[in-house]
Amino acid sequence: MTESTTIDVRPKRTALRRALPAWFRRNARDLPWRRTRDPYRIWLSEVMLQQTRVDTVLPYYRRFLRAFPKVNDLAAASQDEVLKLWEGLGYYRRARALHDTAKVIVAQHAGRMPRTAAELRELPGVGRYTAGAIASIAYDEPVALLEGNVKRVLARVFAIEASIDDTATVAAMWDAVDALVPRREPGTFNQALMELGSRVCTPRNPQCDTCPVRKWCDAAAQDRAADLPVRRPKKKLAHHQIVAGVLRRNGRYLLGKRRPEGMLGGLWEFPGGKVEPGESHEQALRRELREELGIDTRVGARLASVDHAYTHFKITLNLYTCEHVAGEVAPRYHTELKWVRRRDFDRYAFPAANLKCFDHV
Repeated sequence: MTESTTIDVRPKRTALRRALPAWFRRNARDLPWRRTRDPYRIWLSEVMLQQTRVDTVLPYYRRFLRAFPKVNDLAAASQDEVLKLWEGLGYYRRARALHDTAKVIVAQHAGRMPRTAAELRELPGVGRYTAGAIASIAYDEPVALLEGNVKRVLARVFAIEASIDDTATVAAMWDAVDALVPRREPGTFNQALMELGSRVCTPRNPQCDTCPVRKWCDAAAQDRAADLPVRRPKKKLAHHQIVAGVLRRNGRYLLGKRRPEGMLGGLWEFPGGKVEPGESHEQALRRELREELGIDTRVGARLASVDHAYTHFKITLNLYTCEHVAGEVAPRYHTELKWVRRRDFDRYAFPAANLKCFDHV
C-alpha cells in the first residue's frame, strides 16, 4: 500500500475473518480474563494491559480482584487502598481513573456496566478502544478496537507506508478495523488480532513463517515485515536530577502525599524536587524543602542514587539525610504529611523510584 489515508480491506476481509479466529482458538494463551464474560473483569484487564506486558499484569490482576471482586467493592475502597495495590504497575493515572469510574458506575448505573460501546464511552476515562474491547468481548457487540498490536498487524498486512503515529493514518486504521470486525464472535476476532500482534507479528523479529495470515500479508510478500510499521523518530528523552530528603523524628520518617491532579497523584514520597540549572544538590534540596514544607534544613549524606525512566523523561533520584533546623513543618505542596515508622512503609503506595531507595533508609 502506498502512502495514503485509505485502507481497502475488502479483498482480504473474508480470509482474515476466517483465519484469525481459527488460529486464536488453537493458540490463545490461557489468561484469567479470557475465562470470563464479566465486563468488570474484562475492563480491569484492558486498563491494566495498556502499555504493560501480560506477564507483569497477571499478579496485579489477581491481587486486585481478591481485594475488589466486584465493581461495588472497588467504588467503596479508598484511593490509598487502590494505589497501594497498583504500586509498581506504573501509569497511576489509570488506577485513579478506574477508581473514579467505578464510583460513577455504582452511583449512576446501580453497579452494572453499560452494555453498549456507545454507553461505555460516556463513562469518564473510557475511550474508544476500551469501550470496543468490553462491548465486543463481554457482550458480543460487533464493534472494533485499535491498539498498538493491532496497528502493527494492519501496517504489515496492508503494507502501510504512512507513519502509524499520524492522525490521518490512525483514522484510516479505525475505518479498517470497523470494516473487518465480523458480526459473529466479534470479541474472538478482536482478541485474535491483538494476540497475533503480541506473539507473532512482534515489533522485532516477526515470526512470519508461523503467521496464520502470511498468505494475505503484503509486507511478507514484499519481504518488508522488518521495515514496517513506519514510526516518527523518537525524541531523546530529557534527563532530570531529582533530590529528596529523609527527615527523621522520634523513629519516624516524614512522607508527603502528592496532589491528585498531577503526575503520580495520590502517591506518597520523600519530599523534594528537581534540581534547577546552576544549583548544587544541597541548594536544590534546601530550596525544595523550604517551598514544600516551610522549613530550613541541613543536608547530610547521600543515602542512595537511583535511575528511573518514565514515558517522556528519565530521572536520577538522589536521596539525602536531612536535619530540621528551623520552621514548622506544614504541607505547602502535598495534600497531607505523615510521620511514619519504617516498618509501616508497606501501608503506603510509593512511586517506583522511591521504592528503589528503601533498602538505604
